[in-house]
Amino acid sequence: MNIKHHRRGLTVLAFLAAFAALRPAVAQQASPQPASSPAPLVFKAGIADPSNTVLALYMARSAGLDAAQGLNVDILDMNGGSRGAEELQAGRIDVMQVGLSSLIKVNQSGGDLRLVGSLSNVMRFTFFSARGVNGAADLKGGTIGISTAGSESDSAVTLALQKLGLTRNDVTIKEYGSSAHRLAALKSGEIKAAPLDEPAASAARQNGLNALVDLVPMQIPWLFAGIAVRHDDIGVRRDLLTRFLKASIEGNYIALNDDRRAKQVLTKDLKITSAKNLDITYRDFVAQSPPNLEPSLPGVQNILKVFPKASQNVGDYVDTSLLDALKDQGFFAAMEAKYKK
Repeated sequence: MNIKHHRRGLTVLAFLAAFAALRPAVAQQASPQPASSPAPLVFKAGIADPSNTVLALYMARSAGLDAAQGLNVDILDMNGGSRGAEELQAGRIDVMQVGLSSLIKVNQSGGDLRLVGSLSNVMRFTFFSARGVNGAADLKGGTIGISTAGSESDSAVTLALQKLGLTRNDVTIKEYGSSAHRLAALKSGEIKAAPLDEPAASAARQNGLNALVDLVPMQIPWLFAGIAVRHDDIGVRRDLLTRFLKASIEGNYIALNDDRRAKQVLTKDLKITSAKNLDITYRDFVAQSPPNLEPSLPGVQNILKVFPKASQNVGDYVDTSLLDALKDQGFFAAMEAKYKK
């Protein structure tokens, strides 16, 4: 073999060796990559106040149920149901945990909201007074704190005053936002009375405040906390809202049937430090929460009596079509079979 042919042979061999070395990289580059899952959709859920009524939503987030439905739910404290309902109507949040009273107020002002589910179908407020305020006579002429005008706390004041033989004209009613703010104002003596729900109600008792009227054991049918949406969204965003409801309902089933997990979530999200208050708060949740988030018709009718000038047509405020579809599809039965003890 001459030198010229030998060199050519070496060149060809070197090229083949280099190509062989490149082949794994080329093959790796050419092989199709698995499609990545789409990022969860950010979904803004407003709440009137951090309370045990929101436990279904907290549990859905904690258990990863929102993520399983392709949602990244951001739970936002709106400092009052009426304020949150207005934010919902304005399109700044996707759903709002709110009582029917607040929704009626917004719709009376030109809004078009509907409740598509219920987190509580009974009145959950206790009417507490500051130290030294022991009855109706002491309360007369004083200031009462509520979250926002037209909210469930506002309606609760009307009910409590009736039980005391007073009217709204006998007192001054002022907005104070969250239960925590109302509790602080009671403890300082800045206001004479305020309605509180759990866990603030347990904290009030622990601080020696007087429960002037306890509406809780009366079990008054009341659409106390619903899931509100814009009316048009029930058609336009039906799949999205259905996914949110499925996660919330399953979260509710877990919370109702697993007290250990439920109390862990309550401790974290409501910052409850007392074991006694935690137990009371959880038992209060169990007593008030409809498993499938189905609204109570008597609860709607009782609230409409407080708003005689508003439309008395239930369909102007409540739409159960999303829940009806889930029931027909067997979702409720599946949840009961999966979680019921």
